[in-house]
Amino acid sequence: MQAYPSVREYRSSVREETRRLTIRRCVEAAAELFLSNGYAATTIDAVAERAGVARRTVFTAVGGKVALLKLAYDWSLVGDDERVAMAERPEIRAIAAERRPRVAIRLWASHVTVVAARSVPMMLVLRAAADTDADAAALHEKAVTDARFGAEMFVRHLERIGTLRSDLDLAHAIDLVWGLLDPGLYERMVLHGAWTPDQFAALLERTWVHGLLAR
Repeated sequence: MQAYPSVREYRSSVREETRRLTIRRCVEAAAELFLSNGYAATTIDAVAERAGVARRTVFTAVGGKVALLKLAYDWSLVGDDERVAMAERPEIRAIAAERRPRVAIRLWASHVTVVAARSVPMMLVLRAAADTDADAAALHEKAVTDARFGAEMFVRHLERIGTLRSDLDLAHAIDLVWGLLDPGLYERMVLHGAWTPDQFAALLERTWVHGLLAR
């Protein structure tokens, strides 16, 4: 006999989807205002108006400005609002499974460039907000720490497959990867400079191949 969802289950599913859509509207509205007006000038009232919801709804669905900024930044990293950690995403799994060091570096350079294209503008908002808001400063510090952790995981992967230069210790290798993940570099070279994203990814690839791999 085929099982059908109960009325209670159906209503619960509808409520959850409605809640998710409300959160998405609030966060997308906040992201647009943060990018156009800056963090300090963006108000909850403006977010509510752009999202088409009541002011109270913004607070009950998401929270205050820092909560909105956190989700806006998190979504810019992964590209959506799915509850799937970056480490579980197919592109990261592909890098982790790759045993050829040059291919792994190419995949990593391509991945971080795609992520930068989405996230750097919001990271710059977060960096500016950190100057005046203690909660935003804590959020920014975590973002920096997370970036270093990602760099470390990638370098340790290269180490496991036995391809790091013998004259390069682990800490310096991690810094070489982490340093090029600084959003300011992508901002200067791509957003305000003459480099295309593909050229930027190729630069990362060349630098990491030369700087990390044994000859």
